[in-house]
Amino acid sequence: MLTILNSIVARDLMLAWRRRSDVFTAVIFFVIVASLFPLGIGPETKLLLAIGPGVVWVAALLASMLALSRLFAADYADGTLEQMLIGAAPLPVVVIAKVIAHWIAANLPLVLIAPLLGLQYGLSGDALVVLSLALALGTPSLSLIGAIGAALTLGLRGGGVLLALLVLPLYAPVLILGSLAVEAVGAGISPQPYLLLLAAMSVASISLAPWAVAAALRISFE
Repeated sequence: MLTILNSIVARDLMLAWRRRSDVFTAVIFFVIVASLFPLGIGPETKLLLAIGPGVVWVAALLASMLALSRLFAADYADGTLEQMLIGAAPLPVVVIAKVIAHWIAANLPLVLIAPLLGLQYGLSGDALVVLSLALALGTPSLSLIGAIGAALTLGLRGGGVLLALLVLPLYAPVLILGSLAVEAVGAGISPQPYLLLLAAMSVASISLAPWAVAAALRISFE
């Protein structure tokens, strides 16, 4: 199973590198969205501190969604996904591998860049650390939940809009907890409860989502 997992992850990362313009597009989108608010609001320090965590999280959420529609689309178009469905490898393992590759290619750059964007909002050093940690703990659940929507809308005309309608409401708890974790630092409160809840959501997602995605993929091919 580990060999299959490693092979699929390596394959998807290689394909993502060949289409690295898509990755750069998501990163640039993240930077632009997170940078527009300070420009529009002006140098109001207290206001920027108040909205900063939420804005960065919303920008990361939207940037992550840009790559969701391509999670299975290329393999679906060339028939690779159909071979994966009838192959010997368990489909949930294939799904986990593809989600891992998606997280590395689409979300890991956002986690690394987020502290630089947080500086625009005057976040303290501790808040920037918590921001990165919260994104690292929360974005896996975003990828896993998004994979369910991507599988359900696979091959549908206008699937991108439907995908957003399906997954955005489910992203709300992650967004709220991630923002509260950063705000807790500014309020002098420990962010640990929020970080633990984000980790628990990611663990629950990786325990349940691959089977839901596998079932959705089979439905899409019927």
